[in-house]
Amino acid sequence: MGPALAAILALAALLPADALPCGAQRPDSATASKLPGTWLYVAGAAQFPQHQVEMLLIDHALLRLEPGPGGQELLISHFVAVGDQCFTNNLTYLEVTAGNATLVKNAMTQQTEGMLMNMSSENLLLIQYQMQRERTYLGQYLYARNLSISTADREEFEQHAECLGLRAEQIVYAPWKTDVCQVKAAEGSSSPHPEPVAAATASPAPDTPRPGSAGN
Repeated sequence: MGPALAAILALAALLPADALPCGAQRPDSATASKLPGTWLYVAGAAQFPQHQVEMLLIDHALLRLEPGPGGQELLISHFVAVGDQCFTNNLTYLEVTAGNATLVKNAMTQQTEGMLMNMSSENLLLIQYQMQRERTYLGQYLYARNLSISTADREEFEQHAECLGLRAEQIVYAPWKTDVCQVKAAEGSSSPHPEPVAAATASPAPDTPRPGSAGN
């Protein structure tokens, strides 16, 4: 697997979630209880130039969220379609903190990889992240319960992007031309312990040598 593909499938190493700008009200524990199920990847926006290029390789992606044993976590299964291949992993989870922030965390390192931000519709899921390299790079990823999102939903996502300093040309919408990952996700949902298709990872989030998502 080439470095570019590995980067697509790994969420970046992030600064503390509280440092994230444009803090739309964070979902609370009541909101988090409504998150289980399948979420379809709609679009991503990134300042980091390599991420913008890599997002163009993603045909479609999805997340499947399931309650974890601890009660405060939701386990995440990521599926990302690149070409005719579907890559998956389950190395991240959502954690609702005491302050009602809903964090995306790496299951192996416990490192925070992102934060959920509120959207006006319960059928939308927005993940905001911040990556430190020679400078700070910001980005966000939008998921939805179905792909029939409204013009208002798109405008809200784009307004969040603008608040982060992202330009329109830095937003990439997934084309959804194939169903390879939908088929794989359906197969996995019938098994209590679905096997990863590749050891790489998963959410359409970017960079970092590996692991983990996100990018997912």
